Amino acid sequence: MNDQKPAAPVLGGGGFLRVRLDLSYDGGPFNGWALQPGLRTVQGVLEEALHLLVRRPVRVTVAGRTDAGVHARGQVVHLDLTEAEWLGLPRGHELDPAVAMLRRIRGALSRVLGDLTGAVEVHRISLAPEGFDARFSALWRRYSYRIADGPALWDPLGRYSTLWHKNPLDVDLLNEGAAKLLGLQNFLSFCKPREGATTIRELQRFEFTRAEDGVIVATVQADAFCHNMVRALIGSALYVGEGVEEPGWLHERLLARKRDAKSVLAAPHPLVLEEVAYPSDDELLARAELTRAVREHSSPPTP
Repeated sequence: MNDQKPAAPVLGGGGFLRVRLDLSYDGGPFNGWALQPGLRTVQGVLEEALHLLVRRPVRVTVAGRTDAGVHARGQVVHLDLTEAEWLGLPRGHELDPAVAMLRRIRGALSRVLGDLTGAVEVHRISLAPEGFDARFSALWRRYSYRIADGPALWDPLGRYSTLWHKNPLDVDLLNEGAAKLLGLQNFLSFCKPREGATTIRELQRFEFTRAEDGVIVATVQADAFCHNMVRALIGSALYVGEGVEEPGWLHERLLARKRDAKSVLAAPHPLVLEEVAYPSDDELLARAELTRAVREHSSPPTP
């Protein structure tokens, strides 16, 4: 994260400034991140709040789109504003436009959210370094997933962020199976493929630990995720953790590159986007260009 503030705004292409927002949200009340006609989404309420501020439609680009019910602690988006919008709107006595805008976007979000005030929080606003793209400049995304495996661990206060799983799970078996999926792989068996898009991803971390409170916490990290990938990985791993399938079964499914009756998605509500990582400022543009090239020129996977 870049904490340095430029002495003066640096205009990007088209005379616009690129602005970075760091935010978190409770995904429970929303139909996912992405805009959907007639449905309340995180992107929808954020863009509505921005519209109130700059009095024109503003489109944001997100580091990672989340499904309905999925939460985020470390989500990142970018948007483009004119220099006048950044320096002159909002007006106030604050010397730092970022501080002024942060206060007002929180107020605008409260107006848009109404009874759901607090479900979306913007924690930081800053001018982005040259070449920054919230989506394509990212090095990796990290998710967590909490599992309470047995009624003794079912805490009603955490029911909206933890999977209540009836059967006990073996953490060693979970990790043995998960380790076989690491690396650059075709995750077609664990994705809902989009037409013309690749399902090749680099899975960097997939591990399970039992926390002090007894709840199992899964950590899943990759350069990027295709649709439903994290939930599919967790859902399949549960078969191994219960002893229904051998650890090698996860790798067999990976190699099969097909979806079948055992392609089960874990519930969305325990899934949290925890962090998005970016390279140093002087590498942002190169990273974005490389990622775009990979996404745009990769051939659709062969089933």
